[in-house]
Amino acid sequence: MSKSDHNNVIIACDFDSAEALYRFLPQFGESRPYLKIGMELYYAAGPAIVRELKSKGFPIFLDLKLHDIPNTVKKAMSVLSKLDVDMCNLHASGGIAMMKAAVEGLTRKDGSRPILLAVTQLTSTSRETMNNELLIDGPVERVVAQYAKNAREAGLDGVVCSPLEAGIVKKECGDDFLTVTPGVRFSNSDTQDQKRVTTPALARELGSDYIVVGRPITGAQNPYEAYMRCLAEFNGIE
Repeated sequence: MSKSDHNNVIIACDFDSAEALYRFLPQFGESRPYLKIGMELYYAAGPAIVRELKSKGFPIFLDLKLHDIPNTVKKAMSVLSKLDVDMCNLHASGGIAMMKAAVEGLTRKDGSRPILLAVTQLTSTSRETMNNELLIDGPVERVVAQYAKNAREAGLDGVVCSPLEAGIVKKECGDDFLTVTPGVRFSNSDTQDQKRVTTPALARELGSDYIVVGRPITGAQNPYEAYMRCLAEFNGIE
């Protein structure tokens, strides 16, 4: 399997400490899978965990979902840009001005920056929750499509969405606009708190560029085998 294949399955490392992460990673030997560092681990271990993982050669998706006034997000992104992560994100619901400020803050003096994604709707959000609690009318797909168009207008590289909406995003924003999709489970897995889910193979068929997989890998008896199964299924490798 080529190196590029290892970079489109991202393992969600939702651990509560650096020690827990470092007990997990040796199971992958010399492999350097793409790792997602979310709020739980980042708040527990701080930016040092990101620097350490980058020094060991791991690609990093820093999943902090920033959402604040444009100036605050711009300044926060400027700080995060120094961590040299490969991918990071914010909430699309913050609006176009906030997303434009994020791009500006994330861009370094040499013009480089990590991939920047906008979170559309969480995969735990059902239409009922969106309509009745958040008071956002219409189907989830329509809202995701609009958020994706706003993100593209703001200069972002793609969105985080359910695999079920990946095709809609591609249709509205083009094939070059990235779709990074959590909510991926094996066909025999419990969906747990996720509402809008698919298998790895279906996610690729629907238009996902990257899948983010957590508990089906981290909670597996053999995480390496589960990871390799994800790679094979998502990339269509027998």
